[in-house]
Amino acid sequence: MAKLGKRTTAAKAAFEGQANLSIADAVALIKANANAKFDETIDVAVNLGVDPRHADQMVRGVVSLPNGTGKTMRVAVFARDAKADEAKAAGADIVGAEDLMETVQGGTIDFDRCIATPDMMPVVGRLGKVLGPRNLMPNPKVGTVTMDVKAAVEAAKGGEVQFKVEKAGVVHAGLGKASFSAEKLAENVQAFVTAVQKARPEGAKGTYVKKIVLSSTMGPGVTLDVDAAIAG
Repeated sequence: MAKLGKRTTAAKAAFEGQANLSIADAVALIKANANAKFDETIDVAVNLGVDPRHADQMVRGVVSLPNGTGKTMRVAVFARDAKADEAKAAGADIVGAEDLMETVQGGTIDFDRCIATPDMMPVVGRLGKVLGPRNLMPNPKVGTVTMDVKAAVEAAKGGEVQFKVEKAGVVHAGLGKASFSAEKLAENVQAFVTAVQKARPEGAKGTYVKKIVLSSTMGPGVTLDVDAAIAG
């Protein structure tokens, strides 16, 4: 068995016996032990009491984090003519139509968010098998199929986070960087938990939010007090 490094050993010791913490206490613990040689991302995993195989139990949504994610978002926009110009002016990294579709079909996906005007959906629809599994398919429910491409691009660049429940009933997201202040991270975590709670589908029965785990890229996870987190 490989020996644990000093940093990993120290982190495990710090997290020993820590569970069901408040958001503030969990953030403080994680920040104190996020000492990798890069600025670690603070991640959240929310276990939900849903079965996303059923349409009425699908959970997806979008939330604008009050303090952004700390990540530079590369945004692609499917649009033509004036709307393409609008997207470029708003700061979109990639703008195109059939040419962009062919690029994506060829295996080049150099973006983190994909936006489309409604008239482009017949073209974008051909990329469902490519973009769908990566949670990049534009969707009107989260504001990425829209005529207001300026607002959509600015929101994506400004720290908006999309979320979608996975097959196992878990929602994952990155909520900031370890270099953020504890207050800013706590605000982001609270905003995300509140958004997931509001996205509760009609088909969800019993306990909706079962478990919330916060961690840094290289660190152990710690569970939050679910009731306190939901209550805000």
